[in-house]
Amino acid sequence: MSSAVVVRLAGGRLSLRFERRAFAVTLVLAVALAASALASLSLGSQMTSPEAVLEALVVPQRSDIALIVHEIRLPRVVLAILVGACLGVAGLLLQGLVRNPLASPDVIGITGGASLAAVSFLALGGAALGEAWLPMAALSGALLVAMAIIALTGRGVTPARLVLIGIGMAAALGAGTMLVLVLSPDTTAMQAYVWLTGSLYGAQWREVAGLAPWALVGLPLALVFARRLDALALGDELAVGLGTALQGSRMALLLLAVALAGAAVAFAGGLSFVGLLAPHIARRLVACRHTGLVPASAMIGALIVLYADLLGRIAFLPRDLPAGIFIAGIGAPFFIYLLHRWRS
Repeated sequence: MSSAVVVRLAGGRLSLRFERRAFAVTLVLAVALAASALASLSLGSQMTSPEAVLEALVVPQRSDIALIVHEIRLPRVVLAILVGACLGVAGLLLQGLVRNPLASPDVIGITGGASLAAVSFLALGGAALGEAWLPMAALSGALLVAMAIIALTGRGVTPARLVLIGIGMAAALGAGTMLVLVLSPDTTAMQAYVWLTGSLYGAQWREVAGLAPWALVGLPLALVFARRLDALALGDELAVGLGTALQGSRMALLLLAVALAGAAVAFAGGLSFVGLLAPHIARRLVACRHTGLVPASAMIGALIVLYADLLGRIAFLPRDLPAGIFIAGIGAPFFIYLLHRWRS
């Protein structure tokens, strides 16, 4: 019996090979994600049964809670899943690109660029234009940071240079964000702090519609590029021997990671550590090639954000706390543990 499952797409022109363990784990994670989404739709300030939620989803005209489910809870749940999936895969791409287990969108400055752009937008009165423009400002900041990193690395895009330049960029952007906050009015600073923490409060279908194209294009592309990550993991010489274009692959992977992470941060705020946690958990569960790690990281990232948002909604009722608080509470100690283990 074959130890792998082969999925052929585009009329057989593209094939993806999943190890059976990775395929089984992915199916279990998909079931867990569906059950968690149903639980999140059922829990809140007004507790409802899963049966009532299913009725509201399938036959809303017969349900008394259809408005709550469709217009308040469902967009928040869908946005949490998309944000977590994008951040989880972005972290996996960056860790594979720089061959460093501590890499994440926070490390190379993607989150910092989005944060500085968003805070500057609010401080300069951009909120008067409408909150719909805030994600565009944040995404523009993330893309500008990516362009700056590419310009500073020049033609020699190496893992070490990416990490060093990213750390420097992140530090500078963090200082710039704090400066803007200090100079901003109190009301603007409070609004910016909530965004920087990362929150899905008040999520609506327009945010889902804004993020969905990035996820629907970026996540499948990550699967396509998974083979290049496998080649890069073997080292530069072996990767070149296998026919991999090093610079082109690194540029493509960097831009894809920036697009996924920047879009997620743009619509959910500065959620940290998801891109660090999800790939590590996926490797513990799957321990295989990146083709299997991509869907596992996406679903684990989605579960992390979904449960963090659920805790923020129900743990301290009637208050609704930002999901980023709970993710940081787990992610910061995990980062310290990884740093200690990596140095040992």
